This record gives sequence, C-alpha cells and structure tokens, in this order.
Amino acid sequence: MQSPSIRTGRSGKSGKTGIARMLAATRYSIAGLTATWQREAAFRQEIALTLVLAPLAFLIGRTGVERALLLGTCLLMLIVELLNSAIETVVDRLSLEKHELSRVAKDTGSAAVFVSLVLTAVVWGVIALDRFGQ
Repeated sequence: MQSPSIRTGRSGKSGKTGIARMLAATRYSIAGLTATWQREAAFRQEIALTLVLAPLAFLIGRTGVERALLLGTCLLMLIVELLNSAIETVVDRLSLEKHELSRVAKDTGSAAVFVSLVLTAVVWGVIALDRFGQ
C-alpha cells in the first residue's frame, strides 16, 4: 500500500471529488482491511468472533436497540483493533529499536482493544442475562 503522501501528493489533497473520491477512499479502506487481515492474528480472531456473534445477536436481542448494541459492540471491537494496528505500524515504521514512548504508544493501543473487548463482553452478558436469566 502506498503512503498517503505518494497517493495524494504533498498537500494531502487528491484532487478527486464526488464519486471518484469515494471510490478511491473505498479502495484505500479495503487495502487497510486486507493489510490488517494479513498481518494481525488478533484481527482475524476478532473477525471470526464477529462472524459467530452476529447471527446470535438476532437470536438474543429482542428489540432493534438490543440487536444494534450487540452488533455495534462487535463492530467497535474491530474498529479499535484496526486503530491499534495502525498505531503499531506507525511506531514500527519510525523505529524498531526499543524506546519508552514506543512501548507506551503500543501498550495504550492494546489497552484500548482490551477495553473494547470488556465492553463487548459486558453488553452481551447484560443482554443475555436479561433474556435468559429469569
């Protein structure tokens, strides 16, 4: 995948507007998803988990809001993992030598993933208990 400066020029503006811009942005997004899929086992595991949980959301959730919460937490988990992977990639791009700030950046990204997983577990647990706990 090309860096944004190569893709769009020095100013960060591609010159594309409307549908051409949306199509280019979609291609860049697919490239990011593909790169993360290829490089990050955690992302592949979370995709697998989401594929299992998504159909269950329609069985466990009684209302549209419950289903949206169940599915939304899965998508949020994937979003946070993508952002964490981006942080790790940038840190590794800058330098592979050990540095305290690099460790903090990576640990903070990891903590964000952990919090998103806890949120997913809590939301699924609360809704499942409400549904099956009585």
